[in-house]
Amino acid sequence: MLSKQLWRVSGNSLVWRPEGAHSDDIEMSGLYVDVIVDYGVDEAGALRLQRHAYFPTLRTIPNDTHATYSVTLPQESAPRLLCDGSPVTEYPQTFTLDGLLTVCSRTNAGVQVTRCLFPASAARCALEQVTVTASQTVTLSVSLPAETVVDRRFGTKGVYVAKLRHTAPPSFTLQAGESLTYTVALSADPANSPAPLPDAETERESRLRRIAALCDRSLVLDTGIPELDVMIRFAKLRAGESIFETLSGKFHSPGGRAYYAAIWCNDQIEYAGPHFAMTGDPVAIEASLNAYRAYIPFMSDDYHPLPCSIIAEGLDIWNGAGDRGDAAMYLYGASLFCLYLGDRAVAEELYPAIRWCAEYCDRRRLPEGVIGSDTDELEGRFPTDRIANLSTSALCYGGLLTAAKLAESLEDPATAALYRQRAAALEQAIETYFGANLHGFDTYRYSRGIETLRAWICLPLCVGITTRLQGTMNAMLSPYLWTEEGMLTCELSEENRNDTIWDRSTLYGFKCAFMNGQGDRVIQPLLRYCRKRLLCDRVPYAVEAYPEGGKRHLSGESALLVRVITEGLLGIRPVGLNAFSFVPQLPAGLPHIRLSYLYMAGHCWDICVESEGWTVTVDGKTVATGKTDGDRVTVSV
Repeated sequence: MLSKQLWRVSGNSLVWRPEGAHSDDIEMSGLYVDVIVDYGVDEAGALRLQRHAYFPTLRTIPNDTHATYSVTLPQESAPRLLCDGSPVTEYPQTFTLDGLLTVCSRTNAGVQVTRCLFPASAARCALEQVTVTASQTVTLSVSLPAETVVDRRFGTKGVYVAKLRHTAPPSFTLQAGESLTYTVALSADPANSPAPLPDAETERESRLRRIAALCDRSLVLDTGIPELDVMIRFAKLRAGESIFETLSGKFHSPGGRAYYAAIWCNDQIEYAGPHFAMTGDPVAIEASLNAYRAYIPFMSDDYHPLPCSIIAEGLDIWNGAGDRGDAAMYLYGASLFCLYLGDRAVAEELYPAIRWCAEYCDRRRLPEGVIGSDTDELEGRFPTDRIANLSTSALCYGGLLTAAKLAESLEDPATAALYRQRAAALEQAIETYFGANLHGFDTYRYSRGIETLRAWICLPLCVGITTRLQGTMNAMLSPYLWTEEGMLTCELSEENRNDTIWDRSTLYGFKCAFMNGQGDRVIQPLLRYCRKRLLCDRVPYAVEAYPEGGKRHLSGESALLVRVITEGLLGIRPVGLNAFSFVPQLPAGLPHIRLSYLYMAGHCWDICVESEGWTVTVDGKTVATGKTDGDRVTVSV
């Protein structure tokens, strides 16, 4: 059963009209602050609102993965409106999400209150614009002085001071119909370099421009199904906003109350980078380049494993999980990024790093031909051995084939031939080493000795290995793995009683189905997934893990969701630096697919697929048309 719908789509926004107690949170990011707002209504219908601000460049001690200075502002500590000295109670009538959080409330004091919450774009500040509109003459005040120090802490850059400021008059009288707008700001700075209060209206306009750049001028999807189109719009925002200015330049980071000013080979290199290459967004592309470059100093001549993550604004590493197959992730993600971006200078810069990763993987090749690694990106949370797993070998296979295309584009045919030869051998080794019949499904075991189904059995299909296509699809969609929340990471068994789901593997599963002509089987599950994540009790983004992680809205998962459309539904694959192919197909129930502002090979593309035919335009000029027959089409500039 689908969870109860609470929200509705209104244009490009989501609107919730409370009819009972419920709470959720929303994450929003600027270059120097990440804001998470807990919001909702209690049993009496009164507003619940708690603000959390995270400052990625203010590092605490010890400066480890989680050393981001943060401040929580409980509801009882926030500036309250007072009428005759008593707190005004706000009863929300609507909550609206559109990249900002807007709460419109009636009160017990003859006024309407609208609160609009958002992060500053380029300041360490969480902002809130409060508009009070009177329905009768009323005199109000605010419970706190104009400036209050809420926290002091010592960190790597000195003493940090967090302040709560507002611009409301000490007391004000409104006549019926009159309004007053004031700002509430939660900020933090080093004590020796305090920043002035930014202008909230200017910052709001800047936030709206960033939303428009990510959502209206990049990968704009129109399928005629609002829930899918709006879900993708929100995914582009979550993926693209979580970029922070650090000592090492712009870093894309997962967020989620835990992961800031740091990068990983799965989240940033494998998931987000290839997506950002197709957005045309200079901020996101710069952040991806910084991520790819950050790993290069660790690519030593003695071929030590890449670190699990680069943390603390690029000044340190975390390496607690051993070799997670990070070189295979880099090989796959960086090759795709270069080909999608279509910038020869970037490709030539990253090509040595890509070759290093290919060589590292070959040096980890076991006698059986598969690629060894200690674990995968789940870092041992689920049963596996510490010798080899399906994820590392599948990503290496996909990376070798993509790197071969890149090598050809850079006039290196010998390397291209070598990588294709290695990929062919690895494909056979994957079949021999991992191929298995589990519960009657011809699919894959995750590691030797592991006889339980795992969500990552979808990875071979994602990288073009289709030997066990039908068996794997049947296993993915079977009750052993498929649930209302998506695929279980591992089927329940005596060895595993953990019913955790990770959206990342579910999204890879959707993508591989569309890539391999199985769209009719998953289009309805995809739409149900979008409606649940967009309109029910935990909105409006893809989530990391549940129950582990509490469905955090990590940004990399949203990048993967957009790739379900680009690489899955439309089947986009790079051919070279100046060409790509796609599959014009319409799964049952989709009226049409129109993707505008697709940036690849240095140009802006629009793809329109309708039942009677398809059209491709580049930079506004029609360059190809044809029948919608499901045959792969190559276009180039």
